[in-house]
Amino acid sequence: MNKNEFLEEIKNIYTVIGALGGKPGKKVLRCRHKKLGRDIIIKLLSDDVPVCRFLCGIKHENLPEIYDVYELDDGFAVIEEYINGMNVGEIIKTGLYGCADARTVIRGVCSALSVLHENGFVHRDIKPENVIISDDGAVKLIDFDACRTYSEDKKTDTQILGTIGYAPPEQYGVSQSDGRSDIYAVGVLLNVMLTGRHPSEKLAAGKAGRIITKCTQINPDKRYQSAAALIRAL
Repeated sequence: MNKNEFLEEIKNIYTVIGALGGKPGKKVLRCRHKKLGRDIIIKLLSDDVPVCRFLCGIKHENLPEIYDVYELDDGFAVIEEYINGMNVGEIIKTGLYGCADARTVIRGVCSALSVLHENGFVHRDIKPENVIISDDGAVKLIDFDACRTYSEDKKTDTQILGTIGYAPPEQYGVSQSDGRSDIYAVGVLLNVMLTGRHPSEKLAAGKAGRIITKCTQINPDKRYQSAAALIRAL
Protein backbone atom coordinates (compact mmCIF):
# COMPACT_ATOMS: atom_id res chain seq x y z
CA MET A 1 0.00 0.00 0.00
CA ASN A 2 1.35 3.45 -0.91
CA LYS A 3 0.54 6.81 0.71
CA ASN A 4 -2.35 7.63 -1.62
CA GLU A 5 -3.90 4.21 -1.10
CA PHE A 6 -3.48 4.59 2.66
CA LEU A 7 -5.30 7.94 2.59
CA GLU A 8 -8.16 6.43 0.61
CA GLU A 9 -8.34 3.57 3.11
CA ILE A 10 -8.52 5.79 6.19
CA LYS A 11 -11.26 7.93 4.62
CA ASN A 12 -13.63 5.08 5.46
CA ILE A 13 -13.02 5.87 9.14
CA TYR A 14 -11.88 9.51 9.22
CA THR A 15 -12.88 12.78 7.60
CA VAL A 16 -9.90 14.92 6.58
CA ILE A 17 -10.40 18.34 8.20
CA GLY A 18 -7.38 19.96 6.59
CA ALA A 19 -3.61 20.15 6.27
CA LEU A 20 -1.47 21.47 9.10
CA GLY A 21 1.51 22.40 6.98
CA GLY A 22 4.46 20.23 6.17
CA LYS A 23 8.00 20.06 4.93
CA PRO A 24 9.67 18.24 2.03
CA GLY A 25 9.00 14.56 2.60
CA LYS A 26 6.24 15.25 5.14
CA LYS A 27 2.49 15.81 4.96
CA VAL A 28 0.43 16.49 8.08
CA LEU A 29 -3.34 16.13 8.15
CA ARG A 30 -5.90 16.76 10.85
CA CYS A 31 -8.65 14.15 10.66
CA ARG A 32 -11.85 13.44 12.58
CA HIS A 33 -13.23 10.01 13.43
CA LYS A 34 -16.62 9.77 11.70
CA LYS A 35 -18.33 7.92 14.54
CA LEU A 36 -16.49 9.13 17.64
CA GLY A 37 -16.00 12.76 16.58
CA ARG A 38 -12.42 12.57 17.86
CA ASP A 39 -9.60 14.41 16.09
CA ILE A 40 -6.21 12.89 15.32
CA ILE A 41 -3.10 13.80 13.34
CA ILE A 42 -1.89 11.70 10.42
CA LYS A 43 1.69 12.31 9.30
CA LEU A 44 2.85 10.93 5.97
CA LEU A 45 6.64 10.71 6.00
CA SER A 46 9.33 9.73 3.52
CA ASP A 47 11.67 8.48 6.24
CA ASP A 48 11.13 6.26 9.25
CA VAL A 49 11.05 7.96 12.66
CA PRO A 50 12.17 5.31 15.18
CA VAL A 51 11.20 7.48 18.15
CA CYS A 52 7.56 7.27 17.05
CA ARG A 53 7.74 3.49 17.10
CA PHE A 54 9.19 3.69 20.61
CA LEU A 55 6.49 6.10 21.80
CA CYS A 56 3.66 4.12 20.24
CA GLY A 57 1.24 3.26 23.04
CA ILE A 58 3.19 5.16 25.72
CA LYS A 59 1.10 7.60 27.74
CA HIS A 60 2.99 10.51 29.29
CA GLU A 61 1.51 13.83 30.37
CA ASN A 62 4.10 15.85 28.43
CA LEU A 63 4.19 13.87 25.18
CA PRO A 64 1.55 13.38 22.48
CA GLU A 65 0.20 9.85 22.33
CA ILE A 66 1.27 7.91 19.24
CA TYR A 67 -1.49 5.49 18.28
CA ASP A 68 0.13 3.63 15.39
CA VAL A 69 2.96 3.61 12.86
CA TYR A 70 2.47 2.07 9.41
CA GLU A 71 5.22 1.12 6.98
CA LEU A 72 4.05 1.86 3.43
CA ASP A 73 5.55 1.06 0.04
CA ASP A 74 6.70 4.67 -0.38
CA GLY A 75 7.23 5.83 3.21
CA PHE A 76 5.56 5.77 6.60
CA ALA A 77 2.35 6.93 8.23
CA VAL A 78 2.13 7.99 11.88
CA ILE A 79 -1.21 8.41 13.64
CA GLU A 80 -1.03 10.51 16.78
CA GLU A 81 -3.05 12.54 19.22
CA TYR A 82 -4.35 15.93 18.13
CA ILE A 83 -3.73 18.52 20.85
CA ASN A 84 -6.08 21.46 21.15
CA GLY A 85 -4.13 24.47 22.36
CA MET A 86 -1.54 27.08 21.46
CA ASN A 87 2.18 26.71 21.02
CA VAL A 88 4.58 28.83 23.06
CA GLY A 89 5.54 30.83 19.98
CA GLU A 90 1.94 31.96 19.59
CA ILE A 91 1.59 32.68 23.30
CA ILE A 92 4.64 34.95 23.57
CA LYS A 93 3.34 37.07 20.70
CA THR A 94 0.65 38.22 23.13
CA GLY A 95 3.03 38.76 26.06
CA LEU A 96 6.13 37.33 27.72
CA TYR A 97 6.05 34.70 30.44
CA GLY A 98 6.59 35.40 34.11
CA CYS A 99 9.15 33.27 35.96
CA ALA A 100 6.61 30.97 37.65
CA ASP A 101 4.71 30.13 34.47
CA ALA A 102 7.93 29.74 32.46
CA ARG A 103 9.25 27.34 35.11
CA THR A 104 6.12 25.21 34.79
CA VAL A 105 6.50 24.97 31.01
CA ILE A 106 10.22 24.18 31.13
CA ARG A 107 9.67 21.49 33.75
CA GLY A 108 7.13 19.87 31.43
CA VAL A 109 9.56 20.00 28.50
CA CYS A 110 12.32 18.50 30.65
CA SER A 111 10.01 15.76 31.87
CA ALA A 112 9.32 14.79 28.24
CA LEU A 113 13.02 14.98 27.41
CA SER A 114 13.87 12.66 30.30
CA VAL A 115 11.79 9.93 28.65
CA LEU A 116 13.55 10.44 25.32
CA HIS A 117 17.06 10.74 26.72
CA GLU A 118 16.77 7.74 29.02
CA ASN A 119 15.93 5.66 25.95
CA GLY A 120 18.72 6.97 23.74
CA PHE A 121 16.84 9.62 21.74
CA VAL A 122 17.78 13.28 21.21
CA HIS A 123 14.95 15.63 20.13
CA ARG A 124 17.23 18.19 18.40
CA ASP A 125 14.51 20.76 17.65
CA ILE A 126 13.38 22.34 20.91
CA LYS A 127 11.78 25.69 20.07
CA PRO A 128 8.61 27.65 20.97
CA GLU A 129 6.61 26.21 18.07
CA ASN A 130 7.28 22.65 19.25
CA VAL A 131 5.87 23.16 22.74
CA ILE A 132 2.07 23.22 22.96
CA ILE A 133 0.04 24.29 25.96
CA SER A 134 -3.21 22.36 25.67
CA ASP A 135 -6.59 23.86 26.46
CA ASP A 136 -6.52 22.05 29.81
CA GLY A 137 -3.08 23.45 30.66
CA ALA A 138 -0.88 20.44 29.87
CA VAL A 139 2.61 21.05 28.44
CA LYS A 140 3.27 18.88 25.37
CA LEU A 141 6.58 18.51 23.50
CA ILE A 142 5.86 17.69 19.84
CA ASP A 143 7.49 17.17 16.42
CA PHE A 144 10.07 14.38 16.41
CA ASP A 145 11.18 14.77 12.78
CA ALA A 146 14.71 15.82 13.73
CA CYS A 147 14.99 13.27 16.54
CA ARG A 148 17.92 10.88 16.35
CA THR A 149 19.31 7.94 18.27
CA TYR A 150 22.52 8.54 20.20
CA SER A 151 25.34 6.15 19.31
CA GLU A 152 28.65 5.92 21.15
CA ASP A 153 30.33 4.84 17.90
CA LYS A 154 29.62 8.08 16.04
CA LYS A 155 31.64 11.28 16.25
CA THR A 156 29.15 13.58 14.49
CA ASP A 157 25.49 13.55 13.48
CA THR A 158 24.64 11.98 10.12
CA GLN A 159 22.28 14.84 9.25
CA ILE A 160 22.61 18.48 10.30
CA LEU A 161 19.15 19.41 11.56
CA GLY A 162 17.71 21.86 14.05
CA THR A 163 16.56 25.47 14.22
CA ILE A 164 19.12 28.27 13.97
CA GLY A 165 19.48 30.06 17.28
CA TYR A 166 18.25 27.07 19.28
CA ALA A 167 20.58 24.35 18.01
CA PRO A 168 23.94 24.09 19.83
CA PRO A 169 27.31 24.06 18.01
CA GLU A 170 27.56 20.26 17.98
CA GLN A 171 24.46 19.99 15.78
CA TYR A 172 26.38 21.74 13.01
CA GLY A 173 28.93 18.96 12.67
CA VAL A 174 31.31 19.86 15.51
CA SER A 175 30.53 16.65 17.40
CA GLN A 176 27.68 14.21 17.97
CA SER A 177 24.57 15.62 19.63
CA ASP A 178 23.28 14.02 22.82
CA GLY A 179 20.85 14.91 25.60
CA ARG A 180 22.93 17.94 26.52
CA SER A 181 22.21 19.38 23.06
CA ASP A 182 18.54 19.56 24.01
CA ILE A 183 19.53 21.20 27.31
CA TYR A 184 21.19 24.01 25.32
CA ALA A 185 18.00 24.56 23.31
CA VAL A 186 15.86 24.52 26.46
CA GLY A 187 18.04 27.30 27.87
CA VAL A 188 17.47 29.41 24.76
CA LEU A 189 13.75 28.64 24.93
CA LEU A 190 13.53 29.75 28.56
CA ASN A 191 15.31 33.01 27.79
CA VAL A 192 13.02 33.74 24.82
CA MET A 193 9.98 33.08 27.00
CA LEU A 194 11.21 35.55 29.62
CA THR A 195 12.80 38.26 27.46
CA GLY A 196 11.65 37.69 23.89
CA ARG A 197 15.31 37.59 22.85
CA HIS A 198 18.16 35.13 22.33
CA PRO A 199 20.43 35.02 25.42
CA SER A 200 23.30 36.40 23.32
CA GLU A 201 21.20 39.56 22.82
CA LYS A 202 19.51 39.92 26.19
CA LEU A 203 19.93 37.60 29.15
CA ALA A 204 17.14 37.08 31.67
CA ALA A 205 17.85 38.57 35.09
CA GLY A 206 18.64 36.82 38.35
CA LYS A 207 18.65 33.08 38.93
CA ALA A 208 16.90 32.43 35.63
CA GLY A 209 19.78 34.11 33.82
CA ARG A 210 22.31 31.98 35.68
CA ILE A 211 20.43 28.80 34.78
CA ILE A 212 20.21 29.85 31.14
CA THR A 213 23.93 30.66 31.05
CA LYS A 214 24.76 27.16 32.30
CA CYS A 215 22.37 25.56 29.80
CA THR A 216 23.93 27.39 26.86
CA GLN A 217 27.62 26.78 27.49
CA ILE A 218 29.52 26.02 24.28
CA ASN A 219 31.18 23.02 25.91
CA PRO A 220 28.50 20.37 26.61
CA ASP A 221 30.46 19.21 29.67
CA LYS A 222 29.75 22.57 31.33
CA ARG A 223 25.98 22.39 30.84
CA TYR A 224 23.49 20.57 33.05
CA GLN A 225 24.20 16.94 32.31
CA SER A 226 20.59 15.78 32.28
CA ALA A 227 17.04 17.08 32.07
CA ALA A 228 16.54 15.89 35.65
CA ALA A 229 19.46 18.08 36.80
CA LEU A 230 17.89 21.08 35.06
CA ILE A 231 14.55 20.38 36.74
CA ARG A 232 16.31 20.37 40.13
CA ALA A 233 17.96 23.70 39.33
CA LEU A 234 14.60 25.21 38.43
